[in-house]
Amino acid sequence: MPEAGGVQVLTTIAETRALLDTQRARGKTVGLVPTMGYLHAGHRTLVDRSVASRDVTLVTIFVNPLQFGANEDLSTYPRDLDRDLAMCDAAGADVVLHPSVEEMYPLGTPTLTSISVAEISARMEGASRPTHFAGVATVVSKLFNIAGPCHAYFGEKDWQQLAVI
Repeated sequence: MPEAGGVQVLTTIAETRALLDTQRARGKTVGLVPTMGYLHAGHRTLVDRSVASRDVTLVTIFVNPLQFGANEDLSTYPRDLDRDLAMCDAAGADVVLHPSVEEMYPLGTPTLTSISVAEISARMEGASRPTHFAGVATVVSKLFNIAGPCHAYFGEKDWQQLAVI
């Protein structure tokens, strides 16, 4: 398993679940900070909160293709994994999960099953990006399933996204 400083970097769901299950079996609490990477000060605040209040902090870095519509360019989403890992390490995060698209969606995209929060997702930004919030809800559900029992930390700058979650 590669490491960046003191943070452990994992790429598979199985190894992440195993590590977190072992920690919980030892009585440890888990904090989850889901991100799409290209971390900024707001992300750092979420990691800081988790580190201060949980025994183990997991940061996920996954650019979710389901959040991008037909006219949105997934390939231009900013990415800087080395910078992100350095920020996670400096903040004291314990684990970063950086899975591939194939790891997260082994049957490909679009997925066979997705989660939709119809009333909240249909208005405002959802009116012009009809698949975006289903992508958000689906990946967050998958991340909760991977992390298992945990406390999750989300930013509040996007009211609609927070309401969907």
